Amino acid sequence: MLKRVTMSVVKLLCCLLLTYSISEGKKIKGSRSVDTELRRVLKPTEPYVSSSIFRMFLKGEDTCTLDTLQLHTFTSCGFNSSNPLIIITHGWSVDGLMESWVVRLATAIKANLIDINVVITDWLALAHQHYPTAAQSTRTVGKDIAHLLHSLQERYQFPASKVHLIGYSLGAHISGFAGSYLEGPVKIGRITGLDPAGPLFEGMSPTDRLSPDDAQFVDAIHTFTHERMGLSVGIKQEVAHYDFYPNGGDFQPGCNLKNIYEHITQYGLLALEQTVKCAHERSVHLFIDSLLNKDMQSMAYSCSDNSAFDKGVCLHCRKNRCNTLGYDIKRVPSGRSKRLYLKTRSQMPYKLYHYQFRIQFVNTMENMEPSLTTSLIGTKEDSGTLDIPFNEKILPNKTYTFLITLDRDLGDLMMLRLLWEPPTLWKNMWSRVQTLIPWVDREKKPLLTVGRISIKAGETQERTSFCPMTDDGQHVHMSQNVVYVRCKDDRDD
Repeated sequence: MLKRVTMSVVKLLCCLLLTYSISEGKKIKGSRSVDTELRRVLKPTEPYVSSSIFRMFLKGEDTCTLDTLQLHTFTSCGFNSSNPLIIITHGWSVDGLMESWVVRLATAIKANLIDINVVITDWLALAHQHYPTAAQSTRTVGKDIAHLLHSLQERYQFPASKVHLIGYSLGAHISGFAGSYLEGPVKIGRITGLDPAGPLFEGMSPTDRLSPDDAQFVDAIHTFTHERMGLSVGIKQEVAHYDFYPNGGDFQPGCNLKNIYEHITQYGLLALEQTVKCAHERSVHLFIDSLLNKDMQSMAYSCSDNSAFDKGVCLHCRKNRCNTLGYDIKRVPSGRSKRLYLKTRSQMPYKLYHYQFRIQFVNTMENMEPSLTTSLIGTKEDSGTLDIPFNEKILPNKTYTFLITLDRDLGDLMMLRLLWEPPTLWKNMWSRVQTLIPWVDREKKPLLTVGRISIKAGETQERTSFCPMTDDGQHVHMSQNVVYVRCKDDRDD
């Protein structure tokens, strides 16, 4: 048993490494000739035989097989042409089995959208191959989906605009190919790519991967783009109108290798495989979360990169610079792809509330890198103690910005406490000075002179300015708590 599991994990890692190493600067072999042939096949002179199996999702694990050669099966399986259609497409398969998330996603869709047709694309026969072979088959499966939609158009006059394709990993690119192969004046309404596969697709032209051209609206969630040993499981580049990068888009909370022991407890010998797939599959669970927790929708913000986002400078919503991650995204097509960032928790519900903390210092402390802690008090909650570490020496009359995330809504901010914790070395030195020279003036000990403090809530876009509660509150002595309250003339910036 141990040997079989170990070989499975080795196969997973080796195949991914192999495919990524050969993907640099190359396209899937024969892609353009295949593309021409598939377009020709969509209007065949002989009955089209699909390589994929399409199953109408009913409830639980109950499905009903659709047959495009016998269109009456659509009626007998309960297809309602008045309702929109969602097609879920899985990715590469290591063991040849349908992954459990497929049923979870389908169930969440049916339970929360109700009047909806949900179809599952089963391409396991092609997906359970070496990764390069499975990747080569994505165009074939895309053609199968396009033919299914073409049949629905002919039989039910079902418009492509009512179709939403949701694809995971290789399934994301399959969905893109389906959109590009479907002929007609109207494109597919929406395609959602859940961590679209990177190997053999990273750096490719829009015609050779999922792209914004494949549907009226395309969104993608990138959760495992971190490169290690030259490997990136998910694609890093933009492939949609809105590309979401939760937690920077690389490793996700609870998925780092340091969590391997936790995974061993839960999964036993399969722990390594679970750790490897954890971040990749997180994209699926973030989407499911958006369906199950309607009152806790995760908001993401347009930003140049994750480093800038971590500094808290990107919490803006003007000109469609923020959007909701998941099913309820605002469909606002843009001329160019938008990269959006957000922080999430390690488990469902994943939502975190984002706050921009801005503080200005009037004076400087030579050779000091102060560390501040704060606590925010709102009309609903108290944040508790939050660290605001400085990784650089402060300069006079300069404003510093930080990103704060919380797992609860504080409501309207009313007050904050600020505590300056100086470096241990400085604290010890000052303590010795007071011991050796007890008459030293304690009021002369180091202090920071604070200018303006403001906090902006990303989810509400409200900015609150804070003023010292006392006249001398502008001066912060080390190890002293200073209270700030909402300024009387506070107004949004």
